[in-house]
Amino acid sequence: MDKKRVGCLYRVSTLKQVEEDDIPMQRVSCSNYISQHKDWKLEKEYIELGVSGYKLSEYKRDVLQDIKKDVLKKEIDVLLVFMFDRIGRREEETPFVVEWLINEGIEVWSVKEGQRKIENRTDKLINYFTYWQASGESEKISLRSKEERIRLTKAGIYLGNYAPYGYKMEISDVYS
Repeated sequence: MDKKRVGCLYRVSTLKQVEEDDIPMQRVSCSNYISQHKDWKLEKEYIELGVSGYKLSEYKRDVLQDIKKDVLKKEIDVLLVFMFDRIGRREEETPFVVEWLINEGIEVWSVKEGQRKIENRTDKLINYFTYWQASGESEKISLRSKEERIRLTKAGIYLGNYAPYGYKMEISDVYS
C-alpha cells in the first residue's frame, strides 16, 4: 500500500517568533504526529518566516501559492499544520482556502485539532468559526501590542533597533 504524502506547513508571524525558534517546535510536533500514522510519510515542508496570516491575503503568500501548485500537480495528499491558524487567520478567505484543499482531495490536519472536514453544513460552520476566532485573536494581539508600545514610549523607552543620531544605546532593566 502506498503511503499518503504529507506536506507540512510551518509559519511564524513575527521576527520574535523566528528568533525564538518556533519553527523547530512545529516541525517536531508534526514529525511526531506523522509517526503515529503508519500510512503517512513526510513529502514536503513549507516554511513561512515572519509572515502574518492575518495581514496578508492568501494570494500574496508565496508558500500558500506553492502548496496550491503542488496540490494541482498531485504532489501531496495531506496538509498538516501544528494548529489550523498556521494556514491563515482571515475569516473572509481562509475557510475557503481549506475548503478548496479538501475539494481537491487533500486531507487537512492539525496536530492539536485533528482533521478538518466539510462533509456537511455543520463542518463548514466549524471551519468558518475556526478562522473567525483566529481573526479575533489577531485583533486582540494587535491591540495588546499597541497598548504596550504606547506604555513603553510614555515611560521614555525607545523601541527602535538603533539609537537615534547623536545618542548612545544602553541596555535597560525595564523588563526585569
